[in-house]
Amino acid sequence: MTNQSLQSRKEQVFPRGQGNIYPVYVEHAKNAEIWDVEGKRYIDFGTGIAVCNTGHSHPKVVAAAKAQMDKFSHTCVMVNPYEVAVTLAEKLTAAAPGNSPKKAIFVTTGAEAVENCVKIARAHTGRRGVVAFNGGFHGRTNLTMALTGKVAPYKNLFGPFSSDIFHIPFPMAHHDVTVKDSLKALQNLFKVDLCPTDVAAIIIEPVQGEGGFYAAPPEFLQALREICDQHGIVLIADEIQSGFGRTGKMFAFEHSGVEADLMTMAKGIAGGFPISAVVGKSEIMDAPLPGGLGGTYGGSPVACAAALAVLEVIEEENLIQRSVEIGELFNKRLSQLQQQYPDTILEVRNQGAMIAIEFVNNGDPEQPNTKLTQDIIANAAQHGLVLLACGFYGNVIRFLPALTISDDIANEGLDSFITLFEGLVGSSK
Repeated sequence: MTNQSLQSRKEQVFPRGQGNIYPVYVEHAKNAEIWDVEGKRYIDFGTGIAVCNTGHSHPKVVAAAKAQMDKFSHTCVMVNPYEVAVTLAEKLTAAAPGNSPKKAIFVTTGAEAVENCVKIARAHTGRRGVVAFNGGFHGRTNLTMALTGKVAPYKNLFGPFSSDIFHIPFPMAHHDVTVKDSLKALQNLFKVDLCPTDVAAIIIEPVQGEGGFYAAPPEFLQALREICDQHGIVLIADEIQSGFGRTGKMFAFEHSGVEADLMTMAKGIAGGFPISAVVGKSEIMDAPLPGGLGGTYGGSPVACAAALAVLEVIEEENLIQRSVEIGELFNKRLSQLQQQYPDTILEVRNQGAMIAIEFVNNGDPEQPNTKLTQDIIANAAQHGLVLLACGFYGNVIRFLPALTISDDIANEGLDSFITLFEGLVGSSK
């Protein structure tokens, strides 16, 4: 069996819309490493898009899932519930930032969590409008595509979308969008298109994922909190990519000291098992009527058991602090590279182990170097790496290493990345 033979088979039965970045077929994976069906080893700097924060096949997570499978795999939490789901809800509501009493629901995907946030906010406020941000990513369903602030590839060909969705600029200092600019755009929206008393929610990623790993400045999140309080608007924190220790806090909103009204959780929640959650203030969460929230597979008992194990691993192995250390390691080495190539690397940025390097031409933020980013991704597998791109212009490489990665493996992967980068930059001169 080869990667190419499997890719040929896949292309016969998968549509092109669900492509794959690498023609690399995984045989097994352990912690921060992957081995393909041909026996080649890769250092994984993507972790399934920030899903395996505790590494691939963490023994404690595997054991918890196996133990639950021996008991039962499904009864539907809305029909015959089970203790493991109650325990997980207790732990997540306790872990969520802020002192307000909270409740939780479980669904299956990040997009479902976002959709349910909007449903809950609309039920609570009786309002219709939702404000999101340019460059934001919230999912691939019709409503979450409408919320997503980037057309290609997520929205192209798929309209019409849900109405009453509005976008404003996300503050990005390097691209001349200040906090003041964003807040002014919001006030302009209130004057031109949508009265604030018609706004059900404002949804924001504290660190934009697909948008390029830009962190929202604390003062911006604090200002949004004040605006939402002033007008009775629900503030939604989309923590799907930034949660579970990824940014040096359990959740990225903690960096600003702001308590959101509702928050989405997914990706790193259960070590790869499909489950997501909405956690929010009790009086808001209780707005929908009985039967208004749920889903057949929401709160899978196997995924709940895995999620409880993930929470234990994060605490026992001190992975939140480890995230800070990983971020410092990557930032130091990539910043040294930036000093050597200031015309090509606009910025190295990170919040914990959510790390990005942005490429431009001639040191100009208005000249994104998308080709270099594409070339790095295209050649990563040959250098034994799994890398992901992102960014409004597709000119950012994001690093999402497992929080359990060793310094030795991280440095080995960075050595390979630097070799790959310098080979491409040198060949383009």
